[in-house]
Amino acid sequence: MQLVVMRDRHLPARQVDVCEAAARAVVTLLDDPRAAEGGPWFQAVRHWNDDRIRKLVRRADGKRWTDVQGLDGVTVEQAGVEGFGPAAVRAFPPAPVHPLPKMLDKLQVSGTHFPDEGTSATVGAVVTIEINPALEMTTGKIAAQCGHAAQIALQTMPDAVREVWRADRFRVRVVTATEPQWRDAGRPVSIVDAGFTELDGPTETTRARW
Repeated sequence: MQLVVMRDRHLPARQVDVCEAAARAVVTLLDDPRAAEGGPWFQAVRHWNDDRIRKLVRRADGKRWTDVQGLDGVTVEQAGVEGFGPAAVRAFPPAPVHPLPKMLDKLQVSGTHFPDEGTSATVGAVVTIEINPALEMTTGKIAAQCGHAAQIALQTMPDAVREVWRADRFRVRVVTATEPQWRDAGRPVSIVDAGFTELDGPTETTRARW
């Protein structure tokens, strides 16, 4: 699944807001009627879901961000806090890495660094995603891991909780756990990254609870 993050060079979004918007974009796409049985995205989503659920985060600004809005997908926008821009992420239905539409293929994967400033401004979210405090990851990598955690939460939570989350437009709160919390707390969702990119071997990156 390709995710594209809007980058405003003059007023960038905070990392935490980007991660929350990415998580919301993933589950919004998966919950979209077009991804349900009989919809145009159903087969692609089912094939991807049965395999390794890889997500790749790219960045775009200006005209390139505007251009990708014309491709099939869903965009989630989230307000920023004072001094920072809003976060916006567009998720696209799963597809092979090659070939990609030219508008996606030319977007860079590197450089997905956003200011790691402050804590989440989201209050009362149904789902909280916790990041492993011992890891150093780019914003793009963290956003992908938060997307994984949100996806598994959507698929495993009780139906009644899912309905409440859906009504809340899938808002999430992303936090970095303290070291004692990470050592001691079990959560319903645990994401272990395979270690093919930024991490050295299989590593637990995020957890989710509701």
